[in-house]
Amino acid sequence: MRLHPFSVPYRVVDRGLRFGWAAVIGVAATSGGAFAEFWPFILAGVVALAVLGLGYEYAYYQRFAYELTGDTLDIDSGVLSRREREIPLRRVQNVDVTRNVLQRALGIATVSVETAGGGSTEAKLECVSAEEAERLQTEIRRLKAGETADAESETAGDVLYELDDRSLLAYSFLSFDPRVASGIAVLFPLLGPVVATLGFGDAVNGFGAALLVVLVGVAVLLLVSALWAASAAVRFVRFYGFRLRREGDDLRYERGLLKRYTGTIPLDKLQSVSLTENVLMRRVGYATLAVETAGYAPGDTPSGGSEAAVPFAPREDAVALARMLEPFEDIAVERPPTRARRRYVGRYSILAGIVAASAFAANAFWSLPYWWLSLLLFPLAVAGGHYRWLHLGHAEGDEYAVTRSGFWSRSTTVVPYYRLQTVIESQSVFQRRWGLASVVYDTAGSRRLAGGDATAHDLSEDTASSLVERAIDRLRATLGRQ
Repeated sequence: MRLHPFSVPYRVVDRGLRFGWAAVIGVAATSGGAFAEFWPFILAGVVALAVLGLGYEYAYYQRFAYELTGDTLDIDSGVLSRREREIPLRRVQNVDVTRNVLQRALGIATVSVETAGGGSTEAKLECVSAEEAERLQTEIRRLKAGETADAESETAGDVLYELDDRSLLAYSFLSFDPRVASGIAVLFPLLGPVVATLGFGDAVNGFGAALLVVLVGVAVLLLVSALWAASAAVRFVRFYGFRLRREGDDLRYERGLLKRYTGTIPLDKLQSVSLTENVLMRRVGYATLAVETAGYAPGDTPSGGSEAAVPFAPREDAVALARMLEPFEDIAVERPPTRARRRYVGRYSILAGIVAASAFAANAFWSLPYWWLSLLLFPLAVAGGHYRWLHLGHAEGDEYAVTRSGFWSRSTTVVPYYRLQTVIESQSVFQRRWGLASVVYDTAGSRRLAGGDATAHDLSEDTASSLVERAIDRLRATLGRQ
């Protein structure tokens, strides 16, 4: 089988837009218009690159072939160097299908195949027809499960959750995507020269430092409001039309307004389930349910977090769905000892002291106005230490370990003992001074690569040692029963 013929112009346009955007940002940030007189040569270079790109993409299309056999996905590819791959279907974890606006207009789609333990996408078919993408996703799931075509049709319509427009709007404004803030770095080089010409500096010097503080506060408020509105728009577009279905032993989701995602989550490879609630969600009783598989972790997929089983739902519904995926018992978490709270208060107070000392020194040399405002960080350090401790916790059952952490975004993670790879008791230099230790429940999920394993923080040393011993015993017991 070959890719769709439209893959050639699509890949040329896609890469041309990426290169063009990077070139525009680079030139705007560094040249200051110095290259304006050389535009004929620049235009000729762009045309030459477009011709070379078209030739390369046509050769890529001619030399790319794939075949789905009964137990492997075979791919032959490469223009300058040839590559032949046989991907065993039993190793396939997730199959994602994405379609942006251009792809939907052309009737094509990108298929991404993830395997266990992979740090990146194992195979990407860019692009096949939309019908072929649907066939590949369905066939790979069916062949992995050993199902017949009749069995597939019987399980196709089992919808578990749908996100209506009203809930999606609430979710958009109750959560914030920090990746939106990165856009500021792009805007600064473009807007900086414009702002400099408006004469704000002379106006501020005329009114004094008090007005400067007010203006900075208003500017920060406007900036935060704009970023929050942009984040809400991104969330709305990203999760528009979210629907979750169960097909056999897999979950299948679809979402997206401008770029449509369709993906699978294999429940037999599930490593843990997590309920995440930010401050605003906790106030209204809503939560996000995410699952981690052996292929990749929440947020690591090509679709950027599409494996969230439920992006926004009443907490009771999210817990009920989590128990359907892994039937854990009621969670009654236990907080760390109170000396852990004193440790956090001390840690944050040290940071506040460093900032206050720096402000005092700056005032001594440059007469920094209102430097004493930095002293307000000390009561904030006390409150921060308390809330940091308040939202920590752990629990253990006969079949599952539970960890909880985070104040702004609190995450409660349930880890089945039979999914454990290792159980680690760790103790930093500072924890040893307080007689504290942490327990890490390490699974095969790739979130561990970023240090994101479920962790019970700042337990007493005796509790941590007992927790490790019981977790190992329960792991052996559950493996023995299987």
